[in-house]
Amino acid sequence: MTSPDAIRRSDGDDVAIVQPPGLFTVLRIPAFRRLWINLSLSSLGDWLGLLATTALAYALVHGYSHQAYAVGGILIVRLLPALVIGPFAGAFVDRFDRRYTMVVADIVRFGLYASIPLVRTLSWLFIASFLTECFSLFWIPAKEASVPNLVPRDRLEAANQLSLISSYGSAAVAAGVFSLVSLLNSALAAGLPYLKAKTNSVDLALYFDAGTFLYSAYTVFRIPEISRARARVTPEGSEQVGMVRSISEGWRFIGSSRWLRGLTIGILGAVAAGAATIGLGRPFAADLGGGNAAYGTLFATVFLGLAIGMLSASRVVPGLGRRRLMGLVIISAGVALAVDAVMPNLLLAILMTFIVGFFAGITWVTAITLVGLEVSDDRRGRTFSFIYTVMRIDLLLVLATTPFIAGAIGPHRFHFVHVGLRVDGVVVTLLGAGVVCAVIGVACYRLMDDHPGVPLWSELLGAFVAPGRRHPRGVFVAFEGGDGAGKSTQVALLTDWLAEHGHPVVTTMEPGATTVGQQLRATLLDRRDQPMAPRTEALLYAADRAQHVDEVVAPALDRGAVVVTDRYVDSSLAYQGAGRTLAAGEVARLSRWATHGLVPDLTVVLDVSPQLGLARRRAPLDRIESEPTEFHDRVRARFLELARRRPHRYLVVDAGLPADEVASLVRARVEPLLPKPVTATAAEAARPAARADL
Repeated sequence: MTSPDAIRRSDGDDVAIVQPPGLFTVLRIPAFRRLWINLSLSSLGDWLGLLATTALAYALVHGYSHQAYAVGGILIVRLLPALVIGPFAGAFVDRFDRRYTMVVADIVRFGLYASIPLVRTLSWLFIASFLTECFSLFWIPAKEASVPNLVPRDRLEAANQLSLISSYGSAAVAAGVFSLVSLLNSALAAGLPYLKAKTNSVDLALYFDAGTFLYSAYTVFRIPEISRARARVTPEGSEQVGMVRSISEGWRFIGSSRWLRGLTIGILGAVAAGAATIGLGRPFAADLGGGNAAYGTLFATVFLGLAIGMLSASRVVPGLGRRRLMGLVIISAGVALAVDAVMPNLLLAILMTFIVGFFAGITWVTAITLVGLEVSDDRRGRTFSFIYTVMRIDLLLVLATTPFIAGAIGPHRFHFVHVGLRVDGVVVTLLGAGVVCAVIGVACYRLMDDHPGVPLWSELLGAFVAPGRRHPRGVFVAFEGGDGAGKSTQVALLTDWLAEHGHPVVTTMEPGATTVGQQLRATLLDRRDQPMAPRTEALLYAADRAQHVDEVVAPALDRGAVVVTDRYVDSSLAYQGAGRTLAAGEVARLSRWATHGLVPDLTVVLDVSPQLGLARRRAPLDRIESEPTEFHDRVRARFLELARRRPHRYLVVDAGLPADEVASLVRARVEPLLPKPVTATAAEAARPAARADL
């Protein structure tokens, strides 16, 4: 039996790989594996350096306000170079050898971090932090520009995903290392008077950080595939002009779109909430009675929540449209931050900090998915550039100002009877940031709400109640895919195989399997009809599906038959949801209502490029088939996205393979779902219904 996750290719170059290689298989490429190790170490060093330098700045001064100011100063000098040197660093990287650029940057960063505990002054800490960030700005674009030269084009997405995992995932690892090293250094200092007199509790963390950069330099030096840039840059100074131009053009475009304005405002609110948590992490830990280990734990918790939120974004409220989800999670992040601010102990603060990071992660994934799906290709790059730029500015402002605001307010404590109430600068600042974030979330929700006539509570109820049901007796198999994928052929082959093995089988289709459905089919697919509104189209398909389930599918399943259908709910999610750009949650709720929540036991997606699929069609193209290529590209992407979300219930097969090979893969997945065969007489009595390839 063939594994359902096996990678299948057709002989033609115009058919894509259906089941993409596993994410970590890109590490089998030696050059990229070494670069990924280098990135992991450098990212670990960057995050560890941020923790160690802020903790040291906090320890080098005394007084509540002065300590908050010192932490804010470190964050300013670390973020300021990105706005000043970043464009010029990119031009330098494109002019000179990338490998030597990365090696030199790592060696310099090693020396700077190793010098901090030796000099041990606040002024040198600021200078070293600024210079370290400057050299990091040369290292990062050199790495980014090198990756496409190390991996095949079809593996570039996996390589970028691994890079992001390393960049953000190493933050939690760095926080754990920082906490452990700080505890170890404190334990050693307690037993060795020399260490107690000569070292700070973060010295070992700084030395460890320096060591990661030295090993990173050694690793990247052994990657000769990282070479000089293949193309020269544009005239000097154009990068800076490009950044300014991208901001102005991005703002004009975003200002012309209501939902994009809401999305941008929402991102700024979520970034501000996360930045406030990070910027005030050290004094917040101190207020709760913790030290550097507690600070490291809080820092790790933010990024752990961020990572889990990113991974689970599509599963939190699967039936809710992304635009409404965006505002809802930002409101939730703000409320969580406000509650976090007044937590009375460290354990509860860690829990609420995780929740803040979790909602921030969902916000980020939802935002970039919306831009990727709903912004045209010719404007997508400028939109992302604008969003990243304003995010960086927002991050800089919040990280720099929140410690100073908290320091200006200072420590205060009020007593009511026998209860002490802590109302210091950190509490007030975090509480205010949470309230502002929640208000921004409300504004984001109102700007992005794509169906204001539907109450949010009913949408949430529909997302959580009756998400789908299987039939207790029969087996339900649906075939999905683009036009010309060969669904009718595979439906017929599977039907014949089931009948030969004694299974009662009913073959059906959408639209048009019933008398009512035939009338709806003529309306939906006749090219001579007047233009149809997308919502009208979705409602008509839902009407056909409701009749189809009640008249054909449900009675057959009640009899214990195997029902094989050519198209079902996923076609509406793909064609009306992605193709017509209707809200996915809205289309899903409509289909759930029409089908009483009935979902197939297995959905087979026959994947084919739109060009190849439509070229196979011999009959005149109908109204749906006549849509432009971009429409069919969105449809294909949504089918694959649905399959990726629930791999246990889907089988994706390259429709360019020979028909018998596709049929073999389908039978391998269907066979475990089947009951024991019935008698030959019963098999002969099962009459397939009409077949059609849509």
